[in-house]
Amino acid sequence: MAIYQPPLRDLQFVLHELFQVSDELRLLPPHAEIDADTINAVLEEGGKFAAEVIFPLNISGDAEGCTLDKASHEVRPPAGFKAAYAQYVAGGWPALSTDPAYGGQGLPLVLNQCFYEMLNSANQAWTMYPGLSHGAYAALHTHGSEELKATYLPRLSSGEWTGTMCLTEPHCGTDLGLLRSKAEPLPDGSYRLTGEKIFISAGEHDLAANIVHLVLARLPDAPAGNKGISLFVVPKFLVNADGSLGTRNPIFCTALEDKMGIHGSSTCQINLDGAVGSLVGQPNKGLAAMFVMMNAARLGVGNQGLGLTEVAYQNAVAYAKERIQMRSLTGPKSPQQAADAIIVHPDVRRMLLTARAYAEGGRALAVYCALLLDKETCGADEDERKAAADQVALLTPIVKAFLTDNAWIATSQCLQVFGGHGYIRSNGMEQLVRDARINMIYEGTNGIQGLDLLGRKVLGDSGARLRRFGKLIAEFVDEEGTNEAMQEFVNPLADLGDKVTKLTTELGMKAMGNADEVGAAAVDYLRICGHLVFAYFWARMARVALEKKDSGDPFYTAKLHTARFYFAKLLPETAGLIRSARSGAAPLLAMEEALF
Repeated sequence: MAIYQPPLRDLQFVLHELFQVSDELRLLPPHAEIDADTINAVLEEGGKFAAEVIFPLNISGDAEGCTLDKASHEVRPPAGFKAAYAQYVAGGWPALSTDPAYGGQGLPLVLNQCFYEMLNSANQAWTMYPGLSHGAYAALHTHGSEELKATYLPRLSSGEWTGTMCLTEPHCGTDLGLLRSKAEPLPDGSYRLTGEKIFISAGEHDLAANIVHLVLARLPDAPAGNKGISLFVVPKFLVNADGSLGTRNPIFCTALEDKMGIHGSSTCQINLDGAVGSLVGQPNKGLAAMFVMMNAARLGVGNQGLGLTEVAYQNAVAYAKERIQMRSLTGPKSPQQAADAIIVHPDVRRMLLTARAYAEGGRALAVYCALLLDKETCGADEDERKAAADQVALLTPIVKAFLTDNAWIATSQCLQVFGGHGYIRSNGMEQLVRDARINMIYEGTNGIQGLDLLGRKVLGDSGARLRRFGKLIAEFVDEEGTNEAMQEFVNPLADLGDKVTKLTTELGMKAMGNADEVGAAAVDYLRICGHLVFAYFWARMARVALEKKDSGDPFYTAKLHTARFYFAKLLPETAGLIRSARSGAAPLLAMEEALF
């Protein structure tokens, strides 16, 4: 039977001992009064909701899936999802980090990030329904007119309505410059939209009274390509002047995707048949406005990978401690039993520690980025806000791609711990593997994230953002340079930092002569940078654990063991990746297309 326990102790470690989040928030005027006790209390209650309300629906929701009534175009999610959503709304969870001006509680984004990690562990498919509302809220909060904000933000904040992002179309995938959906101006200032969208997560359901679709489309005189895209808000039900719901807007789900995983999430094909919408932001500037939502979604997808890594690890550990099979190679460890528990075997330990190291490293990175977002949005100093925004921009593709790649590795290896029983649905492990696979694909495939990191975020500003992050690493290495106990962590960190600098320079020089060199190296480069970031946070976590190793708390002993495993067994992957990145475009492009 599948299990899930909210990782409250490790969340508290990352928040309070690694990042001293209360001290950081004290410098942000809206959050100056938030203390550790408040944070811990919210997370404890959030963990209960995740573990007790939506986790029990995870396996059953996967088995049942969603149902489309083709006559009415209505979608019914799995049994229990609607009641769980009502409980989520009643608990005030949608408003946790939204603006008090629109009915929100105004708590930090970093707190919402931790809550959503637990939701994603408990039931990723269910969590996608409320999760996308945060991106829609952010886009409207940033780019919407005062009238649109007044109409939509209070209801998105309360959870009365949910949101979606309607981007891609059957022919264009990630290349949104090819989209064909049209928006015709109407005399009253609204627009009539026609077109077809696909892969729309939570695009139709009965959990909320209304669904607020953010739709990309072209105005009649729009230029071709990305520069001719506008953003529109298109509600499922039109909204009357007094805020009540009006007639059904002709934006319909015409089919549900029959997909590999996240069966409980309705992934919809959407048809706009003259649906009425309102322009968000400026004409032909929709992609910039939508990127607010897309970047939020990319961080959210990384968080989905983190959540699955954690729950897979928990279940694999529990199984490995109970399953007896074979004897330890160094002699019986449980002679009173017919065989030893499989956790004694080195390769089982390798798989478990891989998942644990990726979960705990990913948690540190995710919390760090959420804290940066709080600084970006609430910081009192403009320069500090910009510095935080630059770091988030650099780290967003790493969060999305590295954490989801790691989740695929971790869930697969945790399934392997179960052996044949991992392949059996009732244990829940094969579902975690299937669910994890989508996270590497949507919100821009991980290959796109590699191009974004290397092409835009690093070479695009001549490495300025990367150098600023490198400065943090250099300062840490200098601080610990004479600490003998830290050498096993800071030496490989410093070495990798030097190698990333050299590799970046080399790739930049190659790219000036041949842009395909960026595409050839991008995926390897992102994974190398992911390990650099993880090594930095793992070294910092090791320092805290070393300082408290004599406290008698086994938590710090386990943290040190996991850090040592990461540096010994996972970080060395970078050597092969650097070699691969340097091999260039020729091995990929030399063969003529006809030979494939």
